[in-house]
Amino acid sequence: MTAFRWFRRGWRTMRAAGRLQLAATVLVLAGALFIARFSWVLPDGTVPTPLTSEAERAFYDLRAYYAADLVEQDSRIVLVAYTDQTLINARKRSPLDRGMLARTLRNLDAMGAKAIGIDILFDQPQDEDAELVATLKAMKTPVAVAYANVATNEDDVVYEQQQYLDAFQAEIAGSRAKSASIRLDNTFGATRVWPTIVPGLPPLLGRVMLADAGVSTARFEGYEGALDYRRPRYVDAPLFASLQIDLLADPDPEVLPLLADQIRGKYVLIGGDIVDYDRVETTFTSINGELPPGLAVHAETIAQMLDGRMLAPIPQWVLWAMAVLVVLSAALTALLEWPVRRVAPFVVALFAGFIGIPVWLQLRDVDTYGLPAVGWLVGWIIAFAAVTAAARAAGSAQRNFATGALGKYIPRDIAQAIIDKPELLALGGEKRAIFVLFSDLEGFTAMSHAIPPEMVAKLLNRYLDMLSRVVLEHGGVIDKFVGDAVVAFWGAPISRPDDGERAARAGYAVWQAGEAFRREVAAMDASLPPIGRTRVGLHHGEAVIGNFGGANRIQYTALGDAMNTAARLEAANKPLGSSVIASREFAEASGLDWWRAMGRVRLRGRAQAVDLFEPAPGFPADDRAALEQAAARAAVHPAEAIALAQAVAGRHPQDSALECLVQRLRQIDEEGTYVLS
Repeated sequence: MTAFRWFRRGWRTMRAAGRLQLAATVLVLAGALFIARFSWVLPDGTVPTPLTSEAERAFYDLRAYYAADLVEQDSRIVLVAYTDQTLINARKRSPLDRGMLARTLRNLDAMGAKAIGIDILFDQPQDEDAELVATLKAMKTPVAVAYANVATNEDDVVYEQQQYLDAFQAEIAGSRAKSASIRLDNTFGATRVWPTIVPGLPPLLGRVMLADAGVSTARFEGYEGALDYRRPRYVDAPLFASLQIDLLADPDPEVLPLLADQIRGKYVLIGGDIVDYDRVETTFTSINGELPPGLAVHAETIAQMLDGRMLAPIPQWVLWAMAVLVVLSAALTALLEWPVRRVAPFVVALFAGFIGIPVWLQLRDVDTYGLPAVGWLVGWIIAFAAVTAAARAAGSAQRNFATGALGKYIPRDIAQAIIDKPELLALGGEKRAIFVLFSDLEGFTAMSHAIPPEMVAKLLNRYLDMLSRVVLEHGGVIDKFVGDAVVAFWGAPISRPDDGERAARAGYAVWQAGEAFRREVAAMDASLPPIGRTRVGLHHGEAVIGNFGGANRIQYTALGDAMNTAARLEAANKPLGSSVIASREFAEASGLDWWRAMGRVRLRGRAQAVDLFEPAPGFPADDRAALEQAAARAAVHPAEAIALAQAVAGRHPQDSALECLVQRLRQIDEEGTYVLS
């Protein structure tokens, strides 16, 4: 079966689910689409669910870490840092010694640095401020001085601090020292992207330094994408060379030329590299556990601009298209209704794609920050589950309908087994030993000519309904209706140990249902012609059971001599004066002890004689034994057999079947068989 045919079958199943189920499925699919698009963050910046958002960030960090370039130490940037040892030597921790900074700036100014950036906020007064201001105003090398305000750094800067920052910046106005923002984006607890551009705030520290050095940053002017962190190629070689500020504040004259060589033509960043001060979680922190100083993050922004590594953004329409594709693929996969062995590789390939596409894009220098990769997986699972649930509900409804429809012909347990194993009804047949019931309503054909067709249909439907209910309640399979005749069997397509007893009790109950129908019709309308007896024939034998027909129409039925024998037994009831007659094969296989022997006959169209038995619950055991003895002696001592039968019939003068038996015994052949004409 082609995939298209699978889709069509799945869609037909979905349509059978009902409007309410379909509406609920559409709502769930909309939710799946929402997650597939906004699992990372909503348009208003809020987190949709902590689970998906955290998983998205973890997956992003993982792919960004392993997709990062492995590089040797960046020779363009030098970090000049206040370290823990510097603070110990200076015997001063906070604020950082500005006198030391002023001396360092004067020495750096003579060493030929391209630009200097200071990642230290001057937000409160210090005794060395006058010296620092004078130094900054005298600098020939461009200097970017850290700035922040309450609006963008409310956790770090209060109003009084901003007032002092503004006053300090005003003092150095007109010099080579310019204000620069040191704000970093800490969304979701880590610095993964460039900070947003805020009107009224100076440009970012790295942007100011490169602009002052004459390097064009126009390409990065509005860039707010991912920070493209790199990893050091060698463990013992950090990305950026770092000098302790003490060395440059009060350098040894002998090492001054060496220090100058390290500074000349470099971008110099000055700030803290202190254990508990200004440490930043980055994209890599969740992987390697490192917390670099903010100074190193600013160095990374400078390196990224110098290298032109502006990651390409993913258009919004692409994200929407991917979300729609994810949900659509889930729905179509569910509609395929393939077996697990076929659908599993397909699902694995899809999931590999959901995981692989973000990694591939990251390796291709595409900005995958905000790409809802985990949302694709979650959205796909939700959409698949929704469509599968709807299909299962529809399938359950169809199965219930099919079970109910089959249940009009066969017992529900057999119907369920056939639905679970359709191969039970494969085209073809097999030989099985079955119990057959054939019933007929005496005189109904003649009566149908005397009453209106509408009344005929009403009575016939009522009669067949009553008999069908009896057959099904006793676990039989209704083979067919032939006018007012009912044909049923037990033992196929599933056989049960008590099929014989079920069939025997059903045969007797069918006759009782026929008698009830006669009384019901008589009470309904006295003008209707009287209804005749229901006659039943029962036989046990082999028949070919299966589906017969062609590609367009098949019928599950039984064929063979067992069916013909049951039909002739039913017809024999009329001359025998009985209502229910069974063959010896049936009576013995039923396991019941309520049978009474009714002699041997040769049925019309059959060469083999049949021993007859009639169900007679409550019939005296002595009389039952006498009839069995009469049947056994009929061929050898017919007179003795007649005497036994007459004695029993005499004790039951109203029993027409026994009277008929006596008459037949007087007309048997030398084999003890009565031949029906």
